[in-house]
Amino acid sequence: MQGTSNHRARGSDDYGVYDDAKTYYASEERHSNRYGVRTRTYSQNSLVKQLERMGASEPFRRGSHDESTMDQGRRFLVNVDATLEILKNQEDTDGNMQITIEDNGPKVISLRTAASAGHNRFEVRGTYMLSNLLQELTLAKEYGRKQIILDEGRLNENPVDRLSRLIRDHFWDGLTRRIDASSIEVAARDPKDWTDDPRPRIYVPLGAPEQYEYYQKVAAERPELRLDVQQLPENITVELIRDLNDKPGLLAVAVEKVEEDDGKGNKTTTLKGLPFVVPGGRFNELYGWDSYMESLGLLIHERVDLAKSMVLNFCFCIEHYGKILNATRSYYLARSQPPFLTDMALRVYEKIKHEPDSKEFLRRAILAAIKEYHSVWTSEPRLDPVTGLSRYRPDGLGVPPETEATHFVHILEPYIKKHNMGFKEFVRAYNYGEIKEPELDEYFLHDRAVRESGHDTSYRLEGVCANLATIDLNSLLFKYETDIGRTIRSLFGDKLIIPAEFCAGTPYQPGESVSSAAWDRRAKRRKLTMDKLMWNEEEGMFFDYDTVKKQRCTYESATTFWALWAGLASPKQAADMVKKGLPKLEMFGGLVAGTEKSRGELGLDRPNRQWDYPYGWAPQQMLAWTGLLRYSFTEEAERLAYKWLFMITKAFVDFNGVVVEKYDVTRPIDPHRVDAEYGNQGLDFKGVAKEGFGWVNASYVYGLQIVNAHMRRALGTLTPYETFVKAIELNNERAMANLTL
Repeated sequence: MQGTSNHRARGSDDYGVYDDAKTYYASEERHSNRYGVRTRTYSQNSLVKQLERMGASEPFRRGSHDESTMDQGRRFLVNVDATLEILKNQEDTDGNMQITIEDNGPKVISLRTAASAGHNRFEVRGTYMLSNLLQELTLAKEYGRKQIILDEGRLNENPVDRLSRLIRDHFWDGLTRRIDASSIEVAARDPKDWTDDPRPRIYVPLGAPEQYEYYQKVAAERPELRLDVQQLPENITVELIRDLNDKPGLLAVAVEKVEEDDGKGNKTTTLKGLPFVVPGGRFNELYGWDSYMESLGLLIHERVDLAKSMVLNFCFCIEHYGKILNATRSYYLARSQPPFLTDMALRVYEKIKHEPDSKEFLRRAILAAIKEYHSVWTSEPRLDPVTGLSRYRPDGLGVPPETEATHFVHILEPYIKKHNMGFKEFVRAYNYGEIKEPELDEYFLHDRAVRESGHDTSYRLEGVCANLATIDLNSLLFKYETDIGRTIRSLFGDKLIIPAEFCAGTPYQPGESVSSAAWDRRAKRRKLTMDKLMWNEEEGMFFDYDTVKKQRCTYESATTFWALWAGLASPKQAADMVKKGLPKLEMFGGLVAGTEKSRGELGLDRPNRQWDYPYGWAPQQMLAWTGLLRYSFTEEAERLAYKWLFMITKAFVDFNGVVVEKYDVTRPIDPHRVDAEYGNQGLDFKGVAKEGFGWVNASYVYGLQIVNAHMRRALGTLTPYETFVKAIELNNERAMANLTL
């Protein structure tokens, strides 16, 4: 593998070795043999066709290796279909259209060189180069290529550079959706729709009549879509949400008015959906905290347009649905997710503050956050009136519909037997209150809360979540309070007027002004309460607080570091967390979600939960890195980032470019293998991964900003952290020895 310096600046005669796939494979000129050094006595294409007619494969002809080296680097003349067939038969021994370290092929293929017009050959060796060859040929075939001239640089590219490039040039675009006529059939597709007729359906809020008219027009003009357009009533109740479960659908988000040519030279005004980035896998809609995490990577890649539009989509959701939703599907209307809007909006603002409408953008985002703060997080049922702390505690009725039908069988089975009913019959009767089961009500109260927390599922939260004032949620609300106060004070002259559309559910009247003082008091009060109820000095960690039992919990979770991210912890608390808490949670691949001790023993009746030990998640890593840097623990942040990035890069190299939702941070060999209730997202691809997974993509890009240049080079050579540290120590010892001479 080459070093990071192989990304050359593009000159007038340089086709761009590392261009995106569309640019690289759509060029006719690029894939003609530009060198023409030698004319073959037969056409390779015609030979392959003759062999295909005979039912034979292309003969192996050793040929000589190219002697000359060229400024452009080595290039191969590759017959796409024939070479794919060789790779499939020879190297993909388990037949999954991926070449990994688990395949038992010879791990070598001989390719014809373009410089010799295909006469000479060069051997491509090793899992990484062969899997990259498979990926490149898969892309070439999708672009209709039969024969290509392929740069060796795309096969032996530094893996850090390659993954970064794929995220920038491919993954973000692969995960981008917008809800309008251009792609509604893609955005409306829902793998979680378990009804008998999973047709595309969109629900439009009453306050967006132009959208309702627009989507009705789309449905009429494109009947083949079978698009069902429905308008939501003004008052959205839990009974309504339950009734919509029989006809689940996408929820409309923000649009903009644009002018387009009607083909006759006339300009017409239409609506265009504001784009958003989805997580990936089976998650094909706008999600709450996923979007914030994704924005951290998008902003580094200067995709400010996407991050900004997601903030505006969230403002639309708060204005029309009352909250930032778990995700934009009808069955999520009563459920939110961890709130990150203020930090997300401020990060976008820093990128666009030179633009004329930037202040208005930030004003609207802060107003939306104020409404969400009051109407969702600091009002009942989520507010605990005794402590003043907040809980994940959404309203809802019945069984969550977005899970597989069998997901709750083990919970419902005793009740089904008790009432002597079939599964579907019981679920419907229970959902509509025809059967009363208080214990089941309690179970689903906590189940909904776990899903709202984003940490679904974990033994930390199971059966108790709705009662917990969690360290994560209350750290986020402290951040809201400090962000809102500081922004009002520094950017709006300590006076922000609340318009009518952002008053519902708040203590404010239309036209009333708010200042920073009240927000400063709220933040101070929350910190004092959290220090008293949630901080354990002996353990050096923050813990969740059970508002019903009125006691601090003992589950050791990586969410303790959210207090650092929010700036809630005192310097002494931060130092204690690094000294006492961090060693409990730091593993081979970074931070683990919780300790093995806290998770407890597993068994047939107590299976793995994906937000427990031994799994690590991108949000926990990014928030911890940011928090550690905030308190000047640079070395610790760099170390944790390196471990996480190394684990992702190693799996990417060894397993055909895989990037997944979560990782087992205790497994050095195959950390993408997850044995938990939902498996893993991002594994199901043939030939080439095109999306990765949203927040892991972002964590990779963001983490590369945390580590230093020396670390980045070491990652490119797949150097484990311990080896890297020993090399640094040895270099330092030599440097000291030279100084003493």
